[in-house]
Amino acid sequence: MADSLTADELDALRGFSSPTIANAIETFDVRSRSEGFMDASIRCIFPEFGAMVGYAVTAKIAARDKPQTSLSYFDMFDAMAGVPKPWVVVIEDLDWPNPIGSYWGEVNGSIYKGMGCLGLVTNGGVRDLDEVVETGFHFFASCVLVSHAYVHLEEVGTPASVGGLTVSPGDLLHGDTHGVVSIPHDIAPEVAAASADVERRERPIIEFARSSEMSADGLRDMFGRQRETH
Repeated sequence: MADSLTADELDALRGFSSPTIANAIETFDVRSRSEGFMDASIRCIFPEFGAMVGYAVTAKIAARDKPQTSLSYFDMFDAMAGVPKPWVVVIEDLDWPNPIGSYWGEVNGSIYKGMGCLGLVTNGGVRDLDEVVETGFHFFASCVLVSHAYVHLEEVGTPASVGGLTVSPGDLLHGDTHGVVSIPHDIAPEVAAASADVERRERPIIEFARSSEMSADGLRDMFGRQRETH
């Protein structure tokens, strides 16, 4: 993994929406435009929290049956040591597409926030929403559940598949009300500046479209001028 970003670089990324980040990544042509983000099965539970940017700590869970593994609850905290802060917990629920037990509620939300985690991304479910929202701990999940059933860790520190995206430990993620996108390490230090460029290019178009001068011919001319300068 490349060097982690500075606090200022992370703050700069938090200043942009996930769609703008996705648009900026496209300008580097480092991956397909149909890859690198989670699908609509993963939704932001607390959109009022704004953007979350951090490095993935990964695990897999299951809840339908009693645990058969020897993993300890504390193995997750050991795995965090190898990942730079700030942390985002990424959990693949092996009971998907029918998750039954939530690993995440008021207790784990409070514990993981206290450990320095910003939030959770999972294809499973979450609960205790009224209590967790008060902590500021982000939830991105596929559903809301009532029980924890037999929830337990199945793997820690291995790649997790959530919302069609495979996330490895240390991957840099950006999430907000729109969803979650992965930022490639090689271009991460440049993505905030590229996002600002995206917004600068879009602003004249938006302002023209909202003005009384809006016309197809005028819009065509504006697009032509932008192509000439980029």
